[in-house]
Amino acid sequence: MAIEPGGTLAYEAEDWRGALVSVQSGEIELEMACGRSVYFREGDLLWLQDLPLAHLHNRGDEPTVLVAASRIRGLR
Repeated sequence: MAIEPGGTLAYEAEDWRGALVSVQSGEIELEMACGRSVYFREGDLLWLQDLPLAHLHNRGDEPTVLVAASRIRGLR
């Protein structure tokens, strides 16, 4: 998933269920429902499932690329 500079993505919990997310390039701001924010950058790993988030923002000057990986539900 790519978020262009200045772009915002609404947080939908189901979109991130069971996924380990890597910031492949750029930086991302996670805005919580309470209004606080935390920043991550290239190389950081995130777990976004069931967090009290409202939005994901790209406040940087380059696209932010997020890669999500999750296990196949049939494999154990």
